[in-house]
Amino acid sequence: MKYDLTLFGVKDTTETIVTYIHENIRPVSLVVTISEAVTKKNAVSGYKGLAALGEKLGIPVFEVNSYAMTDDRTQGFFSENEFDLGISMGWQRLMPAAVLSAFPRGIFGFHGSSAYLPFGRGRSPLNWSLILGDTRFNLNLFRYDEQADSPNVFASQMFSLTPHDDIRTAQYKNMICAKRLIGRLLTAYAEAGKNGGEIPINTASKDFDSWYEKRSAADGKIDFGARTRDIYNLIRGVAAPFPGAWALLRGSGQKITVWAAHPFDEMIDFSAYAPGEVVDIFDGKLIVRTVDGSLIIERYDCDVDILVNDILE
Repeated sequence: MKYDLTLFGVKDTTETIVTYIHENIRPVSLVVTISEAVTKKNAVSGYKGLAALGEKLGIPVFEVNSYAMTDDRTQGFFSENEFDLGISMGWQRLMPAAVLSAFPRGIFGFHGSSAYLPFGRGRSPLNWSLILGDTRFNLNLFRYDEQADSPNVFASQMFSLTPHDDIRTAQYKNMICAKRLIGRLLTAYAEAGKNGGEIPINTASKDFDSWYEKRSAADGKIDFGARTRDIYNLIRGVAAPFPGAWALLRGSGQKITVWAAHPFDEMIDFSAYAPGEVVDIFDGKLIVRTVDGSLIIERYDCDVDILVNDILE
């Protein structure tokens, strides 16, 4: 079987991109994803099963047995069929040589940071950019090889990260730019098909290597001994569809998961309260003291009622 255009992904963002390409640019020949059972072993934030998408759009969907794609069934599928161009959106794993070599036009995916590849290689770059307080994000569409986020860049587009963004609104911006870059890639793909050439990439980056570390749910723990801006950046950087920031109630050990918060005030004297202490509550929103001011927690989950003078730690 020949598949001209294959999309790889496991997230709701994958569904958005597949639908956009298929309905606006050209037919998608195949979607490669993972099953829900595989997902449970890998803790994929924002996972969405894509079998229903295949039924809706009439696109074949192949579910691999391992995220690494090294199992015999998956290797057999890629060796027994023909492919041409691949696009990865939300795959988040390296692809083995056997899969990469099956695509003569290459597999292209996305990665970014506040600078230019190979700066900011690694895991969760958009989350890290918010957590670190970056004010811009440079999204690269690049050709995969066996290394992580190599600077084989087809094209890039930059967007701003404002103080009002959380991870979800940053994803919206990311998707707008991704659609534009994919449009450019598929135009170059069509031109390469006509003249027998290659899709051009730029490998001449002079930026230096830097790496983002893998993040897990445990890394969302809030330190109320930190500055307000750092707490805020953490909360917005791991908001839904990621696991959220969290703290424990002193005494009971009950967990509070914080989904939305903002800096509240840095001038009111809250020195009579400890960092992390609930100063007041308005409309169900918690005013919490920080080292250099205060934070208003607007949306949170907790199995017990939180009261004034409770301490989050």
